[in-house]
Amino acid sequence: RAGAKGLKVWKDLGLHVRDERGELILPEDRRLAPLWEAAAELGVPVFIHTADPVAFFDPVDERNERLEQLLAHPEWSFADPSFPRFERLLAALEALVAGHPETTFVGLHFGGYAEDPRFVGRMLATYPNYHVDIAARVAELGRQPRAVREVICDHPDRVLFGIDEFPPAREHYAISFRFLETADEHFAHSTEEVPLMGRWRISGLDLPDEVLRRVYAENALRLVPGLSG
Repeated sequence: RAGAKGLKVWKDLGLHVRDERGELILPEDRRLAPLWEAAAELGVPVFIHTADPVAFFDPVDERNERLEQLLAHPEWSFADPSFPRFERLLAALEALVAGHPETTFVGLHFGGYAEDPRFVGRMLATYPNYHVDIAARVAELGRQPRAVREVICDHPDRVLFGIDEFPPAREHYAISFRFLETADEHFAHSTEEVPLMGRWRISGLDLPDEVLRRVYAENALRLVPGLSG
């Protein structure tokens, strides 16, 4: 109660953590209910990372748009049938959020589904206790700038800024700022000569100043007790 200001749940829940019978434990598992209830009672937001990019669940072959990234990091592939399918993990996340309306959840990496802003928009519209951040998903979000802009502007109090690296690099902040603040088109989402997160370019959202203030700071200050000092 006097220490932690938030609870981080990594993607291991649903992909790696198993019970005594060797079965995977999904986010919606009823045995975890006391944890979410305690977070609600204490006013502690739950930051939850569910699944990974959709391509990580597809076969690692010439048709996979993240092929170079998966070849560099084969341990990031969840194409093996022993892992739940992407859709099953997102269904478990939604069941968790729906089942604990008094708990504040932040779906990290644009709610785990940056490839489908409509899905994220529906989640935000349906569950008042649900929020998302944009950490490590600018490469995906910048491919659908109009759809993403609509989601953020429709729910300006429910989207948080994030980078997902420590220490953060100045050049990565610069890309995020350009993505959020400008209407620039067709620019690089990475400083890498060959961007492992995908060989495509992105366009900016040109968000209004009042939305930027909320995304950059005000939403986090409201959700996380004690951040403002």
